[in-house]
Amino acid sequence: MAAGARVLVVDDEPDIRQTVKDILEDEGYVVDLAESAAAAREARRRQRPDVVLLDIWMPDLDGISLLREWSERGGLPCPVIMISGHGTVETAVEATRLGAWDFIEKPISLAKLLLVVGHALEAGRLKRENEGLRRQLPAPTELVGSGKALQALRAQVEKIAGHDTGVLVQGEPGTGKETLARALHERSARRAGPFVTVAAGAIAREHAALALFGAEDANGVQHGLVEQANGGTLFLDEVADLDPELQLRLSSVIERRALIRCGGHEAAVIDARVIAATAHDLEALVAAGRFREELYYQLKVVPLTMPPLRERGDDIPELLRYYADYFANRDTLPYRNFPVAVQNRLRHYAWPGNLRELRNLVQRLLVLGSASDVGLDEVELALGSASPTSTAASMSAAGTPRVDFTLPLREAREQFERAYLLHQLNEAGGSVGKLAKAVGMERTHLYRKLKDLDIDPRQGGDGAR
Repeated sequence: MAAGARVLVVDDEPDIRQTVKDILEDEGYVVDLAESAAAAREARRRQRPDVVLLDIWMPDLDGISLLREWSERGGLPCPVIMISGHGTVETAVEATRLGAWDFIEKPISLAKLLLVVGHALEAGRLKRENEGLRRQLPAPTELVGSGKALQALRAQVEKIAGHDTGVLVQGEPGTGKETLARALHERSARRAGPFVTVAAGAIAREHAALALFGAEDANGVQHGLVEQANGGTLFLDEVADLDPELQLRLSSVIERRALIRCGGHEAAVIDARVIAATAHDLEALVAAGRFREELYYQLKVVPLTMPPLRERGDDIPELLRYYADYFANRDTLPYRNFPVAVQNRLRHYAWPGNLRELRNLVQRLLVLGSASDVGLDEVELALGSASPTSTAASMSAAGTPRVDFTLPLREAREQFERAYLLHQLNEAGGSVGKLAKAVGMERTHLYRKLKDLDIDPRQGGDGAR
């Protein structure tokens, strides 16, 4: 049972409403009551329920008609369980067609009530967890690795998971910031609730407010991603990509724990933990006026850093085994061993693409190889180098700039990213689509990164500005 899950009970009989409320509250549920269809609409508008118990026979509008109304105006808000004292087969068929989850007959059985509500909650949780999420290779829900850096990070996670404070996860692209956020979620009291990802850079700007905060009008309510995270965790992936207006609205939501949907006039309660992630220096963006200071401090109650893979050499053997096993099971590929010589080579590789690059490398080696052991020559070919030279040296040989190690970290990182993307753009023949696949980035993020680094893909790799 999901502690604190919200159940809306809609029934015109006061005794039944109160009896069901008492039973569910004894089990730890939060219960809202509505005596009519109009009251049910208002209760749903105020806050999204996790389950609705809906009586079929009511004086103003029957439950089937209300179910049809919800179904035809943006879909049901959550699993709906019908309550009936004298339903017919035709009524049951119609309710099922409209999406009703189950039926409970009057007089209500305590055992069946708790069983059906529990099953409906689980089904709703699974559905909500997938709403609005971008399609991607599922990240592990555990932090893989036994090195000192990961041990220290795990200790931090265990310490703060039980608190509901905001967390800001910082780290280079591809380091596994979402995995860290999921680890926090799985160890928290909200683990049974949804984990909703907001990929800020992947949402079209003209639809961003609607996608995040939802909408309402005379025809009904559309719940946005923020509201879908109620009872669970809202993960803001690359929060620096939010435009100023969205930053302001998000700051208000976090401060007030409530939001006003687009087109709405009254606030809806929000109960979600916020975990944000970024590869940018938010403090510098605040100083430059490109990120709201109040939002920065709201998010950075507890800062965590996901270390780059080049600093996690001791974790490489374990990560290789993990992803080899993962792809063997998911894609029905033959499992392949990584001998000590291969592990040693990869332990000393720079991993500019971090975990994302390692994951793609393992998948490629399992797809293209046939022998039970991965060969060193295969690895060199997959890495795109004939000899174990450093990434920076390889780029210089290809005609792209060498990184100046005398620069401050931020400038050196930008120089390296520009050199890396120029090299990969050349390899992709100037195709941004191929470049996105090669470096493991979504096109929206990639276009912004190229713009930030003053690289014009239309000019081709060699002609980039």
